[in-house]
Amino acid sequence: MGNVVMEETEHIAYIYLNRAEKYNALNEEMLEELLDAVRQAKACDAKIIILAGKGSAFCSGGDIGMMEAFSDKIYFDKVMGLIRGIVMELYLMPKIVISAIQGPVAGLGLSIALTADYVLAQREATLGMLFIGIGLLPDGGGHFFLQQRIGTSNAKQFIWSKKQIDGAQAKEMGLVDILADEHAMEAAKKLAESLLTTPLVAMIKTKLLYHSHEKSSLASCLTEEQAAQWELRQTQDHQEGVRAFLEKRKPVFIGK
Repeated sequence: MGNVVMEETEHIAYIYLNRAEKYNALNEEMLEELLDAVRQAKACDAKIIILAGKGSAFCSGGDIGMMEAFSDKIYFDKVMGLIRGIVMELYLMPKIVISAIQGPVAGLGLSIALTADYVLAQREATLGMLFIGIGLLPDGGGHFFLQQRIGTSNAKQFIWSKKQIDGAQAKEMGLVDILADEHAMEAAKKLAESLLTTPLVAMIKTKLLYHSHEKSSLASCLTEEQAAQWELRQTQDHQEGVRAFLEKRKPVFIGK
């Protein structure tokens, strides 16, 4: 079984991040598999897609090993291209997408979760951007999705705070659409089954009308995030953030 699993059952496609022992941290191989799974789901007959993580986390973000290899510009651009493909495919998906967040979701994992039409989380889930902890900014369209959901001022404060919020706080902020008392996957299945009894074609037309108008804004955001991320990769603060993470200590930033 691969790092990403796509299954189709009873008109619902399931995409599982399947690297549970690493809290579903995304590396290059996993991003390639995820893009392939998203395209498979797009081509299948299902009208609803559920994104979920195996194990105790939805996704802890980008794998630190991958980020260490980002000093190679060719490698960096390749990975950012994969991220761009995943995000654009999900955002413009001609199906209803549900994210089922059952545990921690952070960084790039949160950006991907926010591509969904319905973001569903358990009360016990924790959500955070956390890029600031290693001197970087959100990618994967994180700026775009946060601004759409909670507004510019709240998005800035959330990105800068290193805050991890629980499902209830995320629902109150507007970051999450549905708060589940049961396991997120069970709640997502119930939501998907109920949506199958609605006029889905009309719902999808509304989605695509809105999202097609915002397509260029998201594409521009992804381009600007990539350029800024490469610039930040060269800073002393980023290098210190990565070292501190690996050494399990608090970073000492100097604003350079």
